[in-house]
Amino acid sequence: MYGDCQVISSNMGTNINPNFNFISNFQHFSSILPKEENGVLRGKEDMESGSGSEQLVEEHQGIIEMDSNNDNVLHQNLKKKRYHRHTARQIQEMEALFKECPHPDDKQRLKLSQELGLKPRQVKFWFQNRRTQMKAQHDRADNVILRAENETLKNENYRLQTALRNIICPSCGGQGILGEPSLDEQQLRLENARLRDQLEQVCSLTTRYTGRPIEGMPMQPSLDLDMNIYSRQYTEAMVSSSDMMSMPSMLPPEAAHFSKGDLLIDEEKTLAMDLAVSSIAELVKMCRSTEPLWVRDSESGKDILNVEEHARMFPWPLNLKQHLINEFRTEATRDNAVVIMNSINLVDAFLDANKWMELFPSIVAKARTIQVISSSVSGHASGSLQLMYAELQALSPLVPTREAHFLRCCQQNIDEGSWAIVDFPIDTFHDSLQHSFPRYRRKPSGCIIQDMPNGYSRVTWVEHGEIEEKPIHQILNHFVHSGMAFGAHRWLAILQRQCERIASLMARNISDLGVIPSPEARQNLMKLAQRMIRTFSVNISTSGGQSWTALSESPDDTVRITTRKIIEPGQPNGVILSAVSTTWIPYPHYRVFDLLRDERRRSQLEVLSNGNSLHEVAHIANGSHPGNCISLLRINVASNSSQHVELMLQESCTDQSGSLVVYTTIDVDSIQLAMSGEDPSCIPLLPIGFSIVPVVGSTIDGHPSPPQEDSVANSGCLLTVGLQVLASTIPSAKLNLSSVTAINNHLCNTVHQINAALGSPANIENGNTIAEPNNAPAPAPAPTPKQ
Repeated sequence: MYGDCQVISSNMGTNINPNFNFISNFQHFSSILPKEENGVLRGKEDMESGSGSEQLVEEHQGIIEMDSNNDNVLHQNLKKKRYHRHTARQIQEMEALFKECPHPDDKQRLKLSQELGLKPRQVKFWFQNRRTQMKAQHDRADNVILRAENETLKNENYRLQTALRNIICPSCGGQGILGEPSLDEQQLRLENARLRDQLEQVCSLTTRYTGRPIEGMPMQPSLDLDMNIYSRQYTEAMVSSSDMMSMPSMLPPEAAHFSKGDLLIDEEKTLAMDLAVSSIAELVKMCRSTEPLWVRDSESGKDILNVEEHARMFPWPLNLKQHLINEFRTEATRDNAVVIMNSINLVDAFLDANKWMELFPSIVAKARTIQVISSSVSGHASGSLQLMYAELQALSPLVPTREAHFLRCCQQNIDEGSWAIVDFPIDTFHDSLQHSFPRYRRKPSGCIIQDMPNGYSRVTWVEHGEIEEKPIHQILNHFVHSGMAFGAHRWLAILQRQCERIASLMARNISDLGVIPSPEARQNLMKLAQRMIRTFSVNISTSGGQSWTALSESPDDTVRITTRKIIEPGQPNGVILSAVSTTWIPYPHYRVFDLLRDERRRSQLEVLSNGNSLHEVAHIANGSHPGNCISLLRINVASNSSQHVELMLQESCTDQSGSLVVYTTIDVDSIQLAMSGEDPSCIPLLPIGFSIVPVVGSTIDGHPSPPQEDSVANSGCLLTVGLQVLASTIPSAKLNLSSVTAINNHLCNTVHQINAALGSPANIENGNTIAEPNNAPAPAPAPTPKQ
């Protein structure tokens, strides 16, 4: 009803064409409109018949020509018109018949005219006028009723609007409004709710430990938000949002700032040094101990931590939060591997926050050294202790980012020729830090690095932490809870691959460079591809406060949409619209990776290629596996002229923990800039790509093999597809729903075509056809892959 009122009011306000002569046309229309006398509409027939309370009789009819003497002619004709009134008896008789029959036939009218001494035509027109009069009376009565109802509805509308303005939103605690908010308002609104929750947590903990009640900020009216046009049926814990979805600028780690309360004072530094010694001892024991501390899982072949035995062996000092232990879930994993990098370079990378991010681009979203507590003389790494901050991410918006403040200590064992890098929590004795949600405590974790001949190192990794128990989307629940998302297996697999990549980057004796003119140009191209991988990883996760919006109310739906405003160099300036979907696919990890990394097979998928053909013009191998490579591709070689060349930069990489295929279009000038030796950091990149994670199956040569027949129902991999488009080149532009619908449809079509291509006979290798479980969007909990 309210919408109808708005439409009527908008139509009444329609502008009139200035070229339309409204006055003259109105005079013309008025000559043919019915006239009203005493509430009775009278038309042309009324004037001719002379019927009504005053009857007009025309004795002469004809067309009066208006000439110079028309005034006299008109005066003569008007004199010939005579008016007649019906008698009271005539009106009474016709009223009586009208009540019985408002529409008399010809016989009834003829009989009545003979009885009353009137002409049949006079009776006919009297009944017509009487019916018109009755209709007008009914219309006026209906109008009175409708006006009253309209006033009632207006008052009710005003009352409801007032009530809605005063209502409190149950999801964010603020006021609700009518209408669709802007993207900026949504980001500020949900960011305000997130900060309010953090403040309440800090005030609660401070009151508990100090004994003095500390109240949070009073509820203040904040920016209006209405997300009813989109579904927020999240089962995972993601409470902050950005414009329509998300709108923070992607700030570099150097832009993060910390308050003085985050720094350790002298008394805390002494305590931190003591804890560092015990943490190193704990890490060494956890790396070398077997049962009963670690129990081997017969099905998965992995080591499982005995939590009770760990608590008995390592009573953590000053643990003020033991009473909160039930709110946390323990994750503990252990693994070891040989990497192609010596211990000195590895230690240097761990102690430099920027190098640490580059070493783990798909895990460490942000990292920063907040404070150096201790450093050894002559710059030696052994004995150094520093306070750090990091955001750890999984490559899906369905998994919340883990934020942690921790102390990192490095110690060398000269006798054994090994290094120990240990991270341990700071919040056990320094509780002024704001906690992220979900809360994450990085308990003593790290690695032991043992030197080996020929520049290799053996790394034993232990990842141990406590994470606040929050529901995870069902499709990724097993992936996270099994430790595959943030466990030691993933850290070591990425470390192995990145060490091979760095070795390839530093190589100077590469002969086959394609169109790459020099080793310096090759290094620049590899750095550009590394930034592309990192940008893609950050942009499809929840790092940096980036949150995502679900467009469907179905709990099985995994499509998430977000936007970002970009004004810094490195990405196209404007509003970036991103869409990500994580899907379980009933095919082995290596088959999906082989399909997507092969540009010729991928170009057969219409939704990804748009009919374009690709031709490789440069190839860089950056690992032992043939899938670990960087390619420079030319798009539509046959149709492109020398003046118009379209290029694509692509990198594919794979390891035991998963695979990535990322690519972006890039212009020739940018490639020439990189190959000329200039800094490629200013080249704008907007990558799209795929993340493939194996779920179940044994491994052969480090790659998942097809599962056995008895595990068909739980076999496959998790495919995350990430798309990004430049929705507008104006950062302040607002996003329309058609753009969201278009990218959502494109994403769904991409997943559908990948599934169809994998299931086609041409892509089935050695007859290993894998059937998809009935009505199973996600694999059931199953053992993790054997190492």
